[in-house]
Amino acid sequence: MLSASIVTYHTSFDDLSRVINCVLKSSVSVLYVIDNSSNDKLREVTALSDKIKYIHSINLGYGSGHNIAIREAIERRATYHVVINPDIYFEEHILEYISDYMDANDDIGLVMPKVLYPDGELQYLCKLLPTPADLFLRRFNPLKNYAKKQNERYELHFTDYNSIMEVPSLSGCFMFMRVSVLKQIGGFDERFFMYAEDLDLCRRIGEVAKTVYYPKVFVYHEYAKGSYKNKKLLKYHIQSVVKYFNKWGWVFDNKRRLVNQRFLAKYRSGN
Repeated sequence: MLSASIVTYHTSFDDLSRVINCVLKSSVSVLYVIDNSSNDKLREVTALSDKIKYIHSINLGYGSGHNIAIREAIERRATYHVVINPDIYFEEHILEYISDYMDANDDIGLVMPKVLYPDGELQYLCKLLPTPADLFLRRFNPLKNYAKKQNERYELHFTDYNSIMEVPSLSGCFMFMRVSVLKQIGGFDERFFMYAEDLDLCRRIGEVAKTVYYPKVFVYHEYAKGSYKNKKLLKYHIQSVVKYFNKWGWVFDNKRRLVNQRFLAKYRSGN
């Protein structure tokens, strides 16, 4: 059984309908639409299919919203659950291809496909586990050339992004996950209201299973980078990053060092 969830916050009906229609073309058994908006105007999406379960929720954050669906997926004994942003869209059979790949590799807990901008340009969403410098200096470092070089290393630009890789940190815009692993680790950490919750989740999955980039299929992502444009979102972003490093360690994070070293040793050598 495959289930899916989309968390919305005043998403346009057209955008939400687009991603829902993509999901409904797959073999998904139930699609949870968790609406964190201040009203329930998006409830009308339930007319699109009886597979849609609409839940108007108090806005406790992105991860908290998805956890509502994840808990139900665990109760329903689903095999896989996919977390999808409302600004994602994709062609038919993508979910089936990933499901087949997961079926053949039971040591994988999380898969992210290749992610493209609407114009077809690649989004660099495979990353190392970040240091404070990776997350703060990429935004605030006045030495642009140094920041660019540092960011390219962090985003693994030296890989070809065309090969299957076990990656330490994968984007939360599209996370195809094994439900037994979600049950083991407990879903999203709800202390993160917005931002860094995917980084934290991917890291915890990586401690018990493989987290894999699978470029044989792709999705489109509009990727607004809201915290680059909105001061309120920037505040949420900074708060979440601080919570992340308070949880895992700022300077002294031996697990981060070992995980990143292992990745770099394997993929920089081309093995």
